[in-house]
Amino acid sequence: MSHLLAAVARDRDKEAFETLFRHYAPRVKAYMARQARDSQAAEELMQETMMAVWNKAALFDPERGNVSAWIFTIARNLRVSAYRKDRRPEFDPQDPAFVPDDVPSADEEYQSRQEAERLRIAMQDLPSEQRELLQLSFFNEVSHSTIAKDLNLPLGTVKSRIRMAFAKLRAALDDRLMEDHR
Repeated sequence: MSHLLAAVARDRDKEAFETLFRHYAPRVKAYMARQARDSQAAEELMQETMMAVWNKAALFDPERGNVSAWIFTIARNLRVSAYRKDRRPEFDPQDPAFVPDDVPSADEEYQSRQEAERLRIAMQDLPSEQRELLQLSFFNEVSHSTIAKDLNLPLGTVKSRIRMAFAKLRAALDDRLMEDHR
């Protein structure tokens, strides 16, 4: 078999390759069928193996091993590559990990900053007890009942102060918004 492979490497001898093919193709296909458990895949991998034998015949070194071991090493490597390719997940461009977050436009960013500044000013104008309750409730995410307990206030008082603070904020923000549009 060594001399046949050498003829393929040296002269691209089709008859020598045909002899190699007839001998090894069924054996490689049987090996692939055992590995892949899929006759279609086994056929494709056998053909890839034999194409690699044709294309890489010049790389065979008889001092490093026999033809059979060389061909089956090619087959095994192709099978491993096919297995890895099958196990690799398909790339989904819609996967949230690959979709960039929407970046707000400059005018949206500017408007957001203006709104934040209006809120900051409006919060400063609130009575301190209302401002404190809003900060605890919305910025620190403390429940109304916990606020009432911590500040030793009736729950109804906490809720009514928060409602009044909202009403004042809403009015202040509406007034500032009207002023900005004039």
